[in-house]
Amino acid sequence: MFGAILLNLVPGMEFNLADAASIAIIGGADGPTAIFLASRLSPDLLGAIAVAAYSYMALVPIIQPPIMKALTSEEERKIEMRQLRHVSRTEKILFPLAVLMMAILFLPSATPLVGMFCLGNLMRECGVVDRLSNTAQNELINVVTIFLGLAVGSKLQADKFLHFETLGILILGAVAFSIGTAAGVLMAKLLNKVSKDSINPLIGAAGVSAVPMAARVVNKVGLDANPHNFLLMHAMGPNVAGVLGSAVAAGVLLALVGG
Repeated sequence: MFGAILLNLVPGMEFNLADAASIAIIGGADGPTAIFLASRLSPDLLGAIAVAAYSYMALVPIIQPPIMKALTSEEERKIEMRQLRHVSRTEKILFPLAVLMMAILFLPSATPLVGMFCLGNLMRECGVVDRLSNTAQNELINVVTIFLGLAVGSKLQADKFLHFETLGILILGAVAFSIGTAAGVLMAKLLNKVSKDSINPLIGAAGVSAVPMAARVVNKVGLDANPHNFLLMHAMGPNVAGVLGSAVAAGVLLALVGG
């Protein structure tokens, strides 16, 4: 997404650095993060950026497979990865706490985004607030989704949305998303070369934040190449890392551009 910022600053584009950063975050395929950053840096573009972010999240099964297949060989897509080890409950509880502490110490501006992710995980894994965890996963998320949709919809007045600039945001958002997918696949290819254990490069495409859609697409493409190749759980690793990565990237952009 940092590379996509440069594309948004090409002469002829009527976007300043703050607008470019807000559009580039679409490449992370994380709707809430895109909305959060746009609301802080480019409120006038919030509606268009939200529509673009959620559109590309929904289009993951269409956009990603051609990129994944273009950057990998048939042999690479057939690679079977070894079984993952069991993760203890203690590790599951310590993980969100450790992530939150690192965010607070090294990137305070990203703490609101990372903190919400960590809170949800901690509530689920600690096992002592089941009622609150179930509420957060069902009733609360439904209420928040309704209000989020209404709030974003209020930013889509015709005089602010129906113009050429919106089309540019949609196109540049697609470019940012494609760059994010391609970069993930290429990084996984590199790791496969240097790692002692085989790594299927397809899982790199799950590095975007579209959870769990991107992981499912990786699993589908892997099964098409090899019916015995189950990559879903392996792909969830980079998928969750993509959520954290997009939040961290948003924090970096907010700190550098937001002043």
